[in-house]
Amino acid sequence: MEKDKKKMLNKMVKPFAKTNYTKSTIQIINTLLPLIAILVVSGLLYNVHWSLAIISSIFASIFLIRTFIIFHDACHGSYLKKQKHNDLLGNVTGFLTLFPYRKWRREHLIHHAGSGNLEKRGIGDIWVMTVEEYTEASKFQRLTYRIYRNPLVMFVLGPFFLVFISNRFNSKDAKKKERINTWMNNILLLVVYGGLIYLLGVGHFFAVFAPIIFIAGMLGIWLFYIQHTFEDSYFEEASEWDYVKAAIDGSSYYKLPKVLHWVTGNIGYHHVHHLNPRIPNYSLEETHETVTPLHHATSITLRESLTSLKFKLYDKSHKRFITFKEFSLRNKQPS
Repeated sequence: MEKDKKKMLNKMVKPFAKTNYTKSTIQIINTLLPLIAILVVSGLLYNVHWSLAIISSIFASIFLIRTFIIFHDACHGSYLKKQKHNDLLGNVTGFLTLFPYRKWRREHLIHHAGSGNLEKRGIGDIWVMTVEEYTEASKFQRLTYRIYRNPLVMFVLGPFFLVFISNRFNSKDAKKKERINTWMNNILLLVVYGGLIYLLGVGHFFAVFAPIIFIAGMLGIWLFYIQHTFEDSYFEEASEWDYVKAAIDGSSYYKLPKVLHWVTGNIGYHHVHHLNPRIPNYSLEETHETVTPLHHATSITLRESLTSLKFKLYDKSHKRFITFKEFSLRNKQPS
């Protein structure tokens, strides 16, 4: 992509990078209020039968996913005009989604700054090894990577690891303000959820809250995975890496039915989001439809996305993902 075309593309999407208070307010109302209402109903239904509470909680996961998208936009400072208002909203929705605001914000911004850059992997990303790295890895490192990339581990155990371990601790280089924010989040969760367990009982509490946390977490990891893991996704060495190409070629357009785009806060328009993270989620679809060069991004349907589960290693020489089986056939040795 030529330099002038990149400038033109950035110029074309810039008008959409603005907050619409009416849309933001409506989205907060039609997301947070139903979430809280359904959780209350789930708690009441438990007294009728525990299975009804679980079913209701599963439905609530729809609104928890949307709450996370609001949290995500607040982290980018795109949801409300003033940063202090985004900070407040981010902390509130971060509590509801079990994500510490400042910790996740910093890690996610690092992800955006280096997505697709082979030399800046490791923070806020799905773990990706190149063919060369896997070839040189020890048996233990290969086994660890295989376990990590197993769908059962990534999508079933992953939500629990993310919520109860990863989100609870800061990295060694985290600043004091971030550490305080994380521990305040932890303490508030402990007090509120501990109080609910005391009042409702363990069984009642987990029937209401476990399904929503698990399902929303699993779908959240899946969305993040599929938006950067497709056969010809963009990865490049730092010297050749390009932000615009990383956005358009390294982030997918997940073509979902309208109702699923609504549920997921339009995050399927991920190429638009990576090109300009200041575009609020409710403007991503309009941006994609209006700016025709964005139509060249890799489109993945719901059915096609399932095939991405087989992609495990990135082949720099052919600029595409390959499977473990393909790696084994190439090397004619156990992988």
